[in-house]
Amino acid sequence: MSPTEPRSPVSHRKLGIFGVVALIAAGLVVGTGIRAREEQGSKLKEWTDDQAIPSVAVTQPSAKALNATIDLPGRLEAYYRAPIFARVPGYLKSWSADIGARVKAGQVIAEIEAPDLDQQLLQARADLASQQASARLSEATLNRRKTLVASNFVSAQEIDERTADLSNKNAAVRSGQANVERLEALAGYKKITAPFDGVVTARDTDVGALINAGGGSGPAMFVVSDITKLRVYVNVPQNYVPAIKIGAKATITLPEYPSRNFQATVEASSQAVDVASGTTRMQLGLDNSSGELMPGGYASVKLNLQRDSAPLSIPASALIFNSSGLRVATVGADDKVLFKPVTIARDLGREIELASGIAADDRVITAPPDGLSDGDAVRVVGAKGKPTTASEKQAPKG
Repeated sequence: MSPTEPRSPVSHRKLGIFGVVALIAAGLVVGTGIRAREEQGSKLKEWTDDQAIPSVAVTQPSAKALNATIDLPGRLEAYYRAPIFARVPGYLKSWSADIGARVKAGQVIAEIEAPDLDQQLLQARADLASQQASARLSEATLNRRKTLVASNFVSAQEIDERTADLSNKNAAVRSGQANVERLEALAGYKKITAPFDGVVTARDTDVGALINAGGGSGPAMFVVSDITKLRVYVNVPQNYVPAIKIGAKATITLPEYPSRNFQATVEASSQAVDVASGTTRMQLGLDNSSGELMPGGYASVKLNLQRDSAPLSIPASALIFNSSGLRVATVGADDKVLFKPVTIARDLGREIELASGIAADDRVITAPPDGLSDGDAVRVVGAKGKPTTASEKQAPKG
């Protein structure tokens, strides 16, 4: 066909069909791109909104075993302790028991020289002898007068006077005798004796020291303690007192025996709360027949608590303290925050034992972020930080 010949109608039809197909294809490409962009923008908005919701880790309160214990500081004391003071004034003549010495009941551990008392006793004995002589003379005179009554040589009045005089003289004798016995008893206190079997745990005197009578003028001369059994005193916080019964067992540890435990028994309670400390003093009995433990020492006391219900514990990081008081943040079934006020029963360091405020099925936020308020939506994450809800999505690309 020469170039000057006209094109056939078939060629024009093919070109028209090709153009229509191209237009349709272009429209599809443009529509698909717009729809893809809209879907990408919608996903980006949804992801951005999800990221605005804080993610939190939660835990449920744990119930501790019912045989819980509490550790408290205690103080060891001798079961019997007697500060010994002098009953008579004077000078210390000698002593025979130093600190650490074991003594028996009635053993003489010191002697006092009391010259004033000795002279008073000599005078009292002389006065008694004079009174006794006067009484004997009065009695002899009365008896002679009675022999003359029958001859009317003496009157009945004189007999009565002599009888009364004898009674006065006998009373003076009894008074003098009592005074002598009193001074003899005081003289017996010149010898200082141990009141019971024990150990001399203190000596605050020496030979030649001036001794004053009574217990209000200075320190005790000696202190004797029975250490075969010790008392352990511990101050228990008021809210734990009902959980510690008389007869309960306790474990005692001491700094000087770090690898050993000693068993004690709760013997008594003061049944009163000290206003200053809010604690009740309890006494425990501790066997020390071996003499290893020393009175006055510090002890760590682990007491067993007897409670009807198990306490609930949460991580210490879950506590929130601000102007609204002490609270914890919980997550409800709708994944919204609900603050609950709580009271602390015991601080265990990393864990806090609560007395009230939460239930065992509460979901407690372990580390509440700043700015949380009641009703805020949160996203609960698992132990490894992965979302536990289906709404968590990855950030779209592009």
